[in-house]
Amino acid sequence: MKKILFTAFPVVAVSLLALVVNDPLPLGSPIPKPEVKMKDVSGKEVSLKDAKTNKGLLVMFSCNTCPYVIKNQGRAFEVCKYAQGNDIGVAILNSNEAKRNDDDSFEDMKAYAKEQGYNWYYLVDNNSALADAFGANRTPECFLFDGNGKLVYHGAIDDNPSDAGAVSRKHLINAIDEMKAGKEISVKESRSVGCTIKRL
Repeated sequence: MKKILFTAFPVVAVSLLALVVNDPLPLGSPIPKPEVKMKDVSGKEVSLKDAKTNKGLLVMFSCNTCPYVIKNQGRAFEVCKYAQGNDIGVAILNSNEAKRNDDDSFEDMKAYAKEQGYNWYYLVDNNSALADAFGANRTPECFLFDGNGKLVYHGAIDDNPSDAGAVSRKHLINAIDEMKAGKEISVKESRSVGCTIKRL
């Protein structure tokens, strides 16, 4: 019995370490690692600096198969299109490095982006480097930056990630509207609900 417990301990320790991530990016922070180039599903190398416009940038950590991503597909598409319609850059990052040989491979990302009708960047976050810099831990998880590249909103797309029919407030769309109007963001943070990012 002692031998079994002894051999099991390193596995538990490694599992716990895998859950340790940086603290979330504080509000008002600049875009982390803006110059780092990432591979887009188009084959181009793109940085967050490239994706940002003078109106701002929406960064969403997502993937292909998380049940919460699937539940939020329509809402994610709506808010990304809304951001683009307001001249805000959009970049979706796939940070699931541990699943590159599985459902979050580059080829699967290309197929998923085509299926979803993405008209914005869908980028491979190698070694979860950007997720670590942002302190992102969930899919989907959103970060909205203003025209000066400062974080003004972090969290979920809306107030009911589990049930689209029960949404009473669209946090991200409201934040975009307030940012565009030069107003203070009334809800600056909300709790992201979803799958954990699969780091190595």
